[in-house]
Amino acid sequence: MRTSGFTRAILAASIGFAIMSAAAPALADIKNYEFQLVQPTVQAGADRIVTVRLVNKTSGKPVSDAVIFATRLDMAPDGMQEMLTKVMAMPATEPGTYRFKATFSMAGRWQLSLGAKVQGETGTVDNKLVITADK
Repeated sequence: MRTSGFTRAILAASIGFAIMSAAAPALADIKNYEFQLVQPTVQAGADRIVTVRLVNKTSGKPVSDAVIFATRLDMAPDGMQEMLTKVMAMPATEPGTYRFKATFSMAGRWQLSLGAKVQGETGTVDNKLVITADK
């Protein structure tokens, strides 16, 4: 049985593609990522630090190097969406954590809305976390 050079080239390309596809890491679905509060409560007042952890829900591992492009802190859980405050990113203290400084001007429930891009993934991680500010 004789094979032509074209047939051999097609066969070699198919084998190469199969090997390359098997070696590529499988990416997770963006829905498999979530932010979690490290501490759900803070004291009301100025310059309070809020720490969140970004985790892959399927593996439970923290995710470092995400790019957080959207932050908002308001009192939406208590029906006061217009009561918002500035959020300033702070340096992380451990891998997979993200810290923010904000003023909690009054006691109550505050909603931290975060939007982030995870390296190597398409789509964005969007979470709304509720923080309770105590007197």
